[in-house]
Amino acid sequence: MSYVHNLAGYTSAPPTLTPDLSSKGSLIGNLLPRVLLRKRGVAEDAMTFAATDTGKPYCTTPGIDPPLAFNVTHDEGIIAMAFGTGDLGPPAFCIGVDVMKLKIPPRTTFTQFVDIVDSQLTAREKDLILATDVTEEEAIRRFYWIWTLKEAYTKALGIGLGFDFRRIEYDVVEEKVTVDGEPARGWQFLRFELPQSGPRYVGIAAKFIGGRETSISELSEGCLVCYDAVSFVNRAIEEMS
Repeated sequence: MSYVHNLAGYTSAPPTLTPDLSSKGSLIGNLLPRVLLRKRGVAEDAMTFAATDTGKPYCTTPGIDPPLAFNVTHDEGIIAMAFGTGDLGPPAFCIGVDVMKLKIPPRTTFTQFVDIVDSQLTAREKDLILATDVTEEEAIRRFYWIWTLKEAYTKALGIGLGFDFRRIEYDVVEEKVTVDGEPARGWQFLRFELPQSGPRYVGIAAKFIGGRETSISELSEGCLVCYDAVSFVNRAIEEMS
């Protein structure tokens, strides 16, 4: 998995880029899969992409074997991309990722914050988040683990807006994920935190791998590749030129 941080340090798109890629998030989000393909030896003019009816991008570049599965997400100063082999659920494949900053809105208590999203949480999730025996810092972390898993799961499925998040339950204590009351069989969920300094973010990458088991584990540090926004864009443009 790759992520780009320090977006505040990146102020504008180089003039050689097309206008629709000029925003920070759009620019870097579009560059990430292209840089990955370039590392696989694909020429820039051979790279092609499309999107599903619900807007999930996927790679249509011919000759990629095995197929590439990827998903990009962003929140404030971080853009992340989960990628892997395209196995199940073509053409976009069942892979999704979400990342969020550990914070609550200004002038809002944590309890008020949870009340705002109450309709998207199960009773068990609310009990775990509002447990009296955990610190507020841990409660916020629990909330965002739950929320990013729900987001990553629906992104992996390529589902648009309107999916009832209460159908998904993530028990962060028992490490269990259920959908419509049944175990999320065949799914792999990888949790991660970043970066090691500065504002903290948590996220989850989800992929449907098939089988009867549900896997929830920490993403190993060696599987995370970090780029600074400025150096990433400069390097990407150089490699694409």
